[in-house]
Amino acid sequence: MTAALEIRGLHAWYGESHILHGIDLTVQPGEVVTLLGRNGAGRTTTLRAIMGLTGRRSGSVRVDGVEAITLPTHRIAHLGIGYCPEERGIFASLSAEENLMLPPTLKGNGGAGMTVDEIYAMFPNLYERRHSQGTRLSGGEQQMLAVARILRTGARLLLLDEISEGLAPVIVQTLARMITTLKAKGYTIVMVEQNFRFAAPLADRFYVVEHGQVVETIAAAELDARMPVLTELLGV
Repeated sequence: MTAALEIRGLHAWYGESHILHGIDLTVQPGEVVTLLGRNGAGRTTTLRAIMGLTGRRSGSVRVDGVEAITLPTHRIAHLGIGYCPEERGIFASLSAEENLMLPPTLKGNGGAGMTVDEIYAMFPNLYERRHSQGTRLSGGEQQMLAVARILRTGARLLLLDEISEGLAPVIVQTLARMITTLKAKGYTIVMVEQNFRFAAPLADRFYVVEHGQVVETIAAAELDARMPVLTELLGV
């Protein structure tokens, strides 16, 4: 089976700062994988480097077997990747529904995006607030909107950066149900998360990033046995 995402020896720089020092990871179709690590470890930079949003980068990033390391960001997106950054990127001048409809659908990635009706069925709050100014939505509603916008494009590989951060427990539970539903639909998800309690029941595998490198790979079935190692690495 061709991996949905295969990264080998990924290095990335911001200006003269060398942030990633040879990241290696593999994500199979339909898997949920979580990148764990302390602040500044290189987890967000890994997602940005996959999308070509850092400065210089080198190594290999293969999406469904296609080498993407030399491609510009818009070409990488058209391989079927959707990136949800921590800052969400909701436009204040647009309504929630206009934000949802803003990005074009991807062509040639082998799958149609979710319809607006399907999205509103998954996120009833967005339907109720569809005419509201995008930035007048609550933090949780804005997070739902940021993910929903990606789902409408047809992306099947989702890169989600700290989607649970700062949200009320009830909203975090809604996002957990969303990820479970998307996995059941065959989506592939790579998450960066500080909220280990949120990520633990969702992920098939955990990669621990430290100083721009993967230092541990832990399968979900090994989690209980490896908790002492994980706790030490994360400084919990």
